[in-house]
Amino acid sequence: MKPTSITNREIWRIATPIMLGNLAQTIITFTDTAFLGHLGTNELSASMMAGLFYFVFTTLAMGFAIGIQIFIARRFGEGDFKKIGVIFEHGALFVLTLGILLFGILHFFSDSLMRGIIESDSIYAASMEYLKYRHFGIVFVVFNFLFRSFYVGISSTKVITYSTLLMAVVNIFLDWCLIFGHCGLPEMGIGGAALASLMAEIAAFGFFWIYTFFTIPHEEYGMFRWHKLQPALMGNILKVAFPCMIQRLFSFGAWFAFFILIEKMGETAIGVSSVVRSTYMIMIIPSFAFAATANTLTSRIIGEGKSDEVMAMLRKVVMNGVLSSLVLVAIVAVIPKLVLQIYTDDLSLAVAAVPSVYVVCLATVLGAIGMTYFEAVSGTGNTAAAMSLEFGVLVAYVLYVYLLTKYSTIASVWTAEWFYNIVIGIISFFYIWKADWRKKKI
Repeated sequence: MKPTSITNREIWRIATPIMLGNLAQTIITFTDTAFLGHLGTNELSASMMAGLFYFVFTTLAMGFAIGIQIFIARRFGEGDFKKIGVIFEHGALFVLTLGILLFGILHFFSDSLMRGIIESDSIYAASMEYLKYRHFGIVFVVFNFLFRSFYVGISSTKVITYSTLLMAVVNIFLDWCLIFGHCGLPEMGIGGAALASLMAEIAAFGFFWIYTFFTIPHEEYGMFRWHKLQPALMGNILKVAFPCMIQRLFSFGAWFAFFILIEKMGETAIGVSSVVRSTYMIMIIPSFAFAATANTLTSRIIGEGKSDEVMAMLRKVVMNGVLSSLVLVAIVAVIPKLVLQIYTDDLSLAVAAVPSVYVVCLATVLGAIGMTYFEAVSGTGNTAAAMSLEFGVLVAYVLYVYLLTKYSTIASVWTAEWFYNIVIGIISFFYIWKADWRKKKI
């Protein structure tokens, strides 16, 4: 295995802002859960179910953005900067169309879709109140994903930190005002949480446009210029991005199915899983950040003609990801009840969630390994292989969850995260090690 020229400092330079950027949606979920948990278990469960439903639709944009990121990182590694603006413009046209389409689906079909998913009438009603406001954010979210992919692709990720801080401030302040009726604003409960999230997404969208216009050299990157539509380029982008879109849809769809199956175990089970999920999503932020770093570095160093360094680079990324994850895991493992009480006033609910929290502590460490190698598969440009690989694992994952929800405890159901991370990690590792991906052109 050839040593890599990528240093730990370079890995952290890319990963740290992504880590903070991954806080964006997590902070929205965290603050919604923390505030709504003090209103009641139904509001807490409804915000989780409606939020996951919404995120299933955003995954299509997320997958497309990953495809754009792979293209931009490859052109960046090759030093072909002017093509980056052309790629970004084609991406913007696509996500605008996608955002309008997804808004239409959410606006006209959410009611019937959620009625078929949720059994509890009270959770259903609260979920629809949440989606009534939240679905307007989908057009802004798809562009936010596109901007993040642009900055990760050119390894200039500090702007993601700025946008995250802005989202956090807007969301937390408006959550406090609109959920409880402070500062002269109406007391809206769960609807206020959704409206606060919408305003946070709009704020990030405006910031990205302004920051990009004033800081990115227009000539060097070919940005903010009208380029002739290139059907061949759009076709090549979609060839890479479409499998990412389907793969992300499968992935989040399986995650949504996980909670649908748990909801059928009863309101206590879904309440426990609401607080466990929020804790887990905080703990795996480093895993997602280093996985995204592995994706862009894999594509970049292939573009630089250094394919033989990929395995060594990934070993470094995994090591850093595991070490950073262990810090959060240690904190949560030592004081689990205190952490869980951030989300709920119900002490019995917090106590019931502790065994599941210990399960996701180990899942977090396993994810730092498995997700990194899996994202590297996409980074090679062979996104169709990544899609096929994950589809097979997810089928087994959902079956695993289904059986355990029928015959076991809620903590046992959460071991599905062990299963997923171990299997996806092993298969992806052997793909990177043995498969013939080095000659893949994009």
